Amino acid sequence: MTTEQALLFTILLMTIGLFIYGRWRHDVVALAALMACVFAGLVPADEAFNGFGHPAVITVACVLVLSYAMQSSGAVDAMVRRVLPAKAGVMMTITLLTALVAVLSAFMNNVGAMALLMPVAMQAAVKLAVPPGQILMPVAFGSILGGMTTMIGTPPNLIVSGFRNSSQGTGFSMFDFSPVGLLVALSGVVFIVLLGWRLVPKRKQQGIEGFDTANYLTEVRVTAKSKVDGMRLAELEQKLEDADAQVIGLVRNKFRVTVPAGYRRLVADDVLVIEAEPESLGALLAELGLTLEETARADAEAEAKSESQDNAATEQQEDTDSGNGTMNSDDMVLLELAVLPSAQLIGRSAANLNLRSNFGINLLALSRSGNRSIKRLRRTEIAAGDVLLVQGDAQVLSSFASEFGCVPLAERAINVPDNRRAWLTASIMFAAVAAAALGVLPAAVSFAAAFLASMLFKAVPIRKVYQVIDWPVIVLLAALLPVAEAMLSTGAAELLAQWLLQYASAGSTIVALAILLVLTMTLSDFMNNAATAAVMCPIAISVAAQLDASPDTFLMAVAIGASCAFLTPIGHQNNTLILGPGGFRFGDYWRMGLPLEIIVVAVSVPALLYFWPL
Repeated sequence: MTTEQALLFTILLMTIGLFIYGRWRHDVVALAALMACVFAGLVPADEAFNGFGHPAVITVACVLVLSYAMQSSGAVDAMVRRVLPAKAGVMMTITLLTALVAVLSAFMNNVGAMALLMPVAMQAAVKLAVPPGQILMPVAFGSILGGMTTMIGTPPNLIVSGFRNSSQGTGFSMFDFSPVGLLVALSGVVFIVLLGWRLVPKRKQQGIEGFDTANYLTEVRVTAKSKVDGMRLAELEQKLEDADAQVIGLVRNKFRVTVPAGYRRLVADDVLVIEAEPESLGALLAELGLTLEETARADAEAEAKSESQDNAATEQQEDTDSGNGTMNSDDMVLLELAVLPSAQLIGRSAANLNLRSNFGINLLALSRSGNRSIKRLRRTEIAAGDVLLVQGDAQVLSSFASEFGCVPLAERAINVPDNRRAWLTASIMFAAVAAAALGVLPAAVSFAAAFLASMLFKAVPIRKVYQVIDWPVIVLLAALLPVAEAMLSTGAAELLAQWLLQYASAGSTIVALAILLVLTMTLSDFMNNAATAAVMCPIAISVAAQLDASPDTFLMAVAIGASCAFLTPIGHQNNTLILGPGGFRFGDYWRMGLPLEIIVVAVSVPALLYFWPL
């Protein structure tokens, strides 16, 4: 082993360890790995950022924009409602949703496809009176299976195609992944529909009612002797933080202010609606001289009715909050938002975002891994997969969810498709796929042209174009590609291939193929799938070269293995997305995921040998 190889192995092991540890974002870890390789002389400084111009990276960015165009046109929503019968049972619902998301994921970003169907799945679970996880996990796994069937369905396929282009001069075409991918996807979906969904743990049904806010909402009255009389609301909230409490409303002169501003001064006879656990609040209320008024009713209809009566008793607001103005109770709703892995909210808190003053939104509760909590809400950092219970104006909440990368879990209003825009978006996507599939244009050029057309014809608002690109994924891919190339240039990949053949496969080509597939699947369960593909592709090429076998077979094995992450919530973004809404725990995924991965290996190895002979 040379010094360069030892340095590269050290950097790779540390990188994989940090990916699994999960303390820092994947793009930050990848960029750190790239810089380490540059400083160690493993990647030339003038080539460090070549990855940002790599065809795979360009294609991923363009597909993300085109996927958003398909989502926002309303065409997919209309298709979902036509496909799903009104009286479908549990098994039929799971079958149709899983099959539909698999088809959608083949031609659009599979996270986007999952986000589209997630509210439908949640509503179906409520209607059928089953735990939402029993529908969400099959749909999430179906989206992963569908993504592996085409080159644009998932980033690992694009990475694999890029490495083939580097080693052989031409990449894989659009549907080269389809023969094996379709067999694996079909086998997986059949297993999910017939048996898999029954293996999902039956957690307590989630939903807004699951937050049980009635235990937490309390009304207290400010008296003339209260220490808070004359105090600004912001000062009171600082004191309430010690009791894990927050003010979510104020009633003055029979007029209810749902989102009171922090500068407002409290006066005698004000009634504050406070969210807290009563046992932790009592001592503080006594200290501040606040009188318990009554337990607030958290039921949305009763709350709206009460607020309507309050508003009818006054003709105009006595005091107006700045910024967001006053919201009528009729406009206020409770809504659950699932936090996407790419959401801008991740790592930030309600206090940091100034939700109330900036957006007129109250954060009432948070669910993480199935555990509901209102403790330390203002200071709790939001994580991917969290479910937030928020209160605010319906339109404001919708805009907030879109802007910050959250999925509303309540059934959305029917999105009436704009026929012109829907047809335009579908035509642009079809043209891009056809041009790439027929070899008229390279995939990156084809989808870049479609990206441009979507802007010129206003299929996507120009102001949204760069917002919908998942920049952490782009940076991750661009940073890891030069590191992966260094594995080839330093001979590190060749050395790993020798160890694999000598100690694991005993020189057997088929055994080596199976081991490579299983190893890739295992890595993908604990680190980003695109990162897994970037690390394993050089090894696959070296193994094939030493066995004098076709590298295509081994590259396809990497593509399948990197896509099939079913054992953990961190292996794929869609697994993370359902963590909170499904009430899942870390160890719940393997129950359906392990049999599914065994089926994937059993089906894909013979299929690879048949369609991509050694």
